[in-house]
Amino acid sequence: MTVRRLATIALALGVGLAQASRSWADPAAQAAAAAAAPPPVYPLKVGPDRRHLVDQAGKPFMMLGDSPHSMIAMMSLTEAELYLANRQRHGINTLWVELLCNSATACRPDGSTFDGIPPLLAPGDLLTPNAAYFDRAEAILTLAAAHGMTVLLDVAETDGWLETFRANGKRRCFRFGRYLGQRFRSVPNIIWMYGNDFQSWTDPRDDRLIRALAKGIRSVDRVHLNTTELNWFSSASLDDPSWAPLIQLDGVFTYFPTYAKLLAEYNRKNFRPVFLEEASYEFEHIKGTSPGSPGNLRRQEYWTMLSGATGQVYGDRDTWRLLPGWQTRLDSPGIIQLDHMRALFLARRWYELVPDQTHAVLTAGFGVAAPPGTGSVATDTYATAAATPDGSLMIAYLPTPRRVTIDMARFSGRVTARWYDPTNGTYAAIGGSPFANAGNQEFLPPGRNQDGDGDWVLVLETRPPA
Repeated sequence: MTVRRLATIALALGVGLAQASRSWADPAAQAAAAAAAPPPVYPLKVGPDRRHLVDQAGKPFMMLGDSPHSMIAMMSLTEAELYLANRQRHGINTLWVELLCNSATACRPDGSTFDGIPPLLAPGDLLTPNAAYFDRAEAILTLAAAHGMTVLLDVAETDGWLETFRANGKRRCFRFGRYLGQRFRSVPNIIWMYGNDFQSWTDPRDDRLIRALAKGIRSVDRVHLNTTELNWFSSASLDDPSWAPLIQLDGVFTYFPTYAKLLAEYNRKNFRPVFLEEASYEFEHIKGTSPGSPGNLRRQEYWTMLSGATGQVYGDRDTWRLLPGWQTRLDSPGIIQLDHMRALFLARRWYELVPDQTHAVLTAGFGVAAPPGTGSVATDTYATAAATPDGSLMIAYLPTPRRVTIDMARFSGRVTARWYDPTNGTYAAIGGSPFANAGNQEFLPPGRNQDGDGDWVLVLETRPPA
């Protein structure tokens, strides 16, 4: 890399030339450079490859989300500022928030805010929206934008509000959607979202209600992106073909090994950019799923980013429910390790990575893949890998120790090889690196990572991160 090119990158990222020079070997410098990047130019849109989101300037957007479901109704602006500042420091750029919230998503049973503002002037009547409530919502959205965050604004929270939608019927749902579209279409940092644990989407009567709401929004707002969340334990937006004309972003909801459902969506003929919408949350253990331990969260995250996703949403029991004392528990192991994942990928051309589904690069040691909707996050050992078509980069995630074989002829030049510890964001050099781009080369992880677990990330590249 020339000094002139390095200086240009440093200037664009707002970092000094000395910092940019050492970033090839210094993960802290890579993370600092990524954090210094300017916020996206809203609203987001689908990129030219139809695989990823980009901002209005065409810059790839790697969604890194959190799930403060009850934020609009249950946080004061002061609390929201505290939370947003913390999440911004950890690289979070997206929030999943319910516009209408009741006890199903940790709000007051009547849906009013913590200080008593109801969303509807007449309880249960969607055609009596309370301007004061939606002004409060916009204040939260504006604060999120000031911290560089997109909001997945869930306007049809079906776990707690489906009975209200049923009581109002299709036409009134459409009119309510039209009101919301007009009310928020000038708010730049939103993605419209529909559903939440939408277990009854296969019932045409329920599905029509929520689609009517979406059609109402889209009748006045054709700018913002749209997505849905369907049912647990495993689903994706496009599992319901009736939503295909309405959504531009495909959300995966799975408590099983995340790569399986994400790759199934990636391989659809009518694919959209796909993201991990929901999986196990930190500090939670839902019956029939794997607990949200740091190790399981890492598996979900790295499997996701190596399976063609444009990003993912993390969740934490304390912050989605706003349990007492949540303000003191924001810097959890899960959010810190999610930040390490972000630093690794954002320092590189992550949006050019193509999943190595045929094992053309990682040719041995990858294990056995689970079909969608099967297996356990805690016990699955499948190694996902992805590489850029130009042969300059490959990243592989190994959930457990094993020897893997790489076809080095797939690379465009001599290969620098390192292990990345996903628990602390540091690199370990590999003896013999750089390697020739010829023949096969075996790699074996260097023992236990800092947390005492066996998962590592293998990073092979022919040039420094951009």
